[in-house]
Amino acid sequence: MLTDKTIGLVLSGGGVRGMAHIGLIKAMKEHGVEAQMVAGTSIGALVGALYANNNTVDEMLTFFKETPIFQYSFFTINKPGFIDTERYAAIFKEYFPHNAFESLKKPLFIAATDLLSGKETMFHSGQLIKPLLASAALPPVFSPVDIDGILYADGGIMNNFPKEYLEERTGFIIGSNVSITVPMQKKDLRNSIQLTGRVTSLMIHASNDEKLHECDLFIEPKELDKIGVLDKKGIENAFLIGYDHGSRALEKIMTKPASS
Repeated sequence: MLTDKTIGLVLSGGGVRGMAHIGLIKAMKEHGVEAQMVAGTSIGALVGALYANNNTVDEMLTFFKETPIFQYSFFTINKPGFIDTERYAAIFKEYFPHNAFESLKKPLFIAATDLLSGKETMFHSGQLIKPLLASAALPPVFSPVDIDGILYADGGIMNNFPKEYLEERTGFIIGSNVSITVPMQKKDLRNSIQLTGRVTSLMIHASNDEKLHECDLFIEPKELDKIGVLDKKGIENAFLIGYDHGSRALEKIMTKPASS
């Protein structure tokens, strides 16, 4: 039985589309499936932290609905990036008052990118808020986060789906990928910004597609492609898409006859 195994949950980056992760978590709860540990990148790290903190689905959605993406007072001219990522620390402190991985109810592993060495870093102990902010600090919108003199940015630069963090620690892995790549028209590649976005998306997809399909159960809702990465209007829709895909995936695997 699925519930007899140590379950790991892996959550990708992908901006607002990451609300689909919360939809999957709701479906898991309804099916009596609970992950014992979580790994995530960027928005996946944030959702993973809330899940590991035992926040309810409603509390998770409220966090993202009420946390501003673009706030005038957060804009900076003194740091690389348009928005000072560390200004969000006070908001995060309301949800994580002890500011420590050890205060969470489940082990959490999150990926961030060390911009100075050009290497991936996995955080799983000590202070919590700065690594969370760093993992979600998407360049060039959000400034890198200084942790012990090192500048860290979005974990998705190096590892958008950190499944390997849980491979030796769990017996069953559930994955949720919201960095969607679908075919597009030539007319949609008209400028440098669109070209850069497309190339980045393809690079991320290529590096994570194999890992996703190695999961024991995964969702990758193609409908999320219609939702902008930073478009908060898509929060509810992304959540419902994740819930629908999660429910169907769980129904399928839980009604599957046990192998002899």
